Amino acid sequence: MGIQERKERERERRRQQIIIAAKRVFSEKGFGRATMEDIAKEAELSPGTLYLYFKNKDELYASLSIRILQYLLIRLEHVAKEASACLETRMESLKKAMLDVYDFDPLVIINMFHLQSSDTLRNLSPDLLTEIKDLSRKALGSMARILETGIREGVFIDRHPIALADILWALFSGVILWEESKKVIDADKDFVRPTFELAFDIFTRGLRAPKPA
Repeated sequence: MGIQERKERERERRRQQIIIAAKRVFSEKGFGRATMEDIAKEAELSPGTLYLYFKNKDELYASLSIRILQYLLIRLEHVAKEASACLETRMESLKKAMLDVYDFDPLVIINMFHLQSSDTLRNLSPDLLTEIKDLSRKALGSMARILETGIREGVFIDRHPIALADILWALFSGVILWEESKKVIDADKDFVRPTFELAFDIFTRGLRAPKPA
């Protein structure tokens, strides 16, 4: 292993160390109350070291979304490639993939949805913003290809698949954020999965093309 490769590995190891510490701090204190000093303390690093990897707290917060978006893309691409499966099976796989992504890391996906509806994106470096946008675009594209199959087969209504994917993504994020907000009142109630399953079923029924008279 060359010197440059070792340096790159060490840099990535340190970056992951910071991200793991940030996740713990954001989980305990919330984004608003957390500081870079808190995260540095959790990571056992100096605050100055953090700024060598992330220019501000917004960028560190947004970086948590990368891993979940990568996992989402892998799952959706796998479903989109199930060419031999019937449409019902693919849609069931799509629903399962979305719920699995939520189960993979609920805190991060909730943070990601908050990120999408905030001004935080304006404070990111161009490279990080480009990576987030690219992963998001590819994930929606994979979802659209799944829905497009139903349109081609005449089972779904003839609407733009990207628009349908946007609606489904909005449905997914809305259910998660709403159900999570209800936990503030009653932490024992967790209805994300059954609520999304019902919403997905209603959405899918609405996609059905009317049968010829």
